[in-house]
Amino acid sequence: MQILLTNDDGIYAPGLAALETELQSLGELTVVAPATEQSGVGHSITFLTPLIVQEVYAGDRQRGWAVEGSPADCVKLGVSEFCQERPALVVSGINSGSNAGINVLYSGTVAAAIEGAFFGITSVAVSLEFDDQADFRRAAQLATAVIRQILAQKGPEPQLYNLNIPLAALRGPTEVCVVPMGIAHYGERYLKRQDPKGRTYYWATGDPPPQPTDHATDLSVMQAGKISLTPLQFDMTAANACDQMRSWSFDLPTQEYA
Repeated sequence: MQILLTNDDGIYAPGLAALETELQSLGELTVVAPATEQSGVGHSITFLTPLIVQEVYAGDRQRGWAVEGSPADCVKLGVSEFCQERPALVVSGINSGSNAGINVLYSGTVAAAIEGAFFGITSVAVSLEFDDQADFRRAAQLATAVIRQILAQKGPEPQLYNLNIPLAALRGPTEVCVVPMGIAHYGERYLKRQDPKGRTYYWATGDPPPQPTDHATDLSVMQAGKISLTPLQFDMTAANACDQMRSWSFDLPTQEYA
């Protein structure tokens, strides 16, 4: 099986290296990742400037390609240019920091997986709760085990998944919970300061996630030390509203033409 591996922390990130090692047990790996960190870039793509690409080596072994672009750029190039055959699986991660709740909409890690889903390829975004000394090796073992079981149990149609691993899962027994993404709004606070020249600037504070709700979400199960697995879709149509709006009528102003 051909696997395309990418991330948003950059091709030299430890999370990518750990997942690269473990995923080799599942198939043939092609690594195409950003040359520099691209956290929080969402689903941006590059089309006004050229994409510079360089081969990256580990000793004499060619590891993959470093792209001067976004995670979504990396998937586009990986599928169309660098994989010897069309991938059966796209994996993005391991991100340093969870991508749960509304962070899904900001995440370059998740965007890369969504880009894989655009191509009709089963895709998995993998993130680990942030810690300076995080055990990415153990996280990669857990992620690969989950991905292997996803592939064994899913139906024939391609599917997009978001996988989040809390730090507690690295240190003791845990379980995988299939849950929806949390949609509570958070992270709106900023610190207001002045730089040495007296200019005002604002710095996002990185507020903690909201408290658990009355139903399980990716945020709540991670707070309980469990691994969250969420199937996603990129069709953002509000189907119920669309059905209701079909009965609406609209009057447009007329225009006289010479």
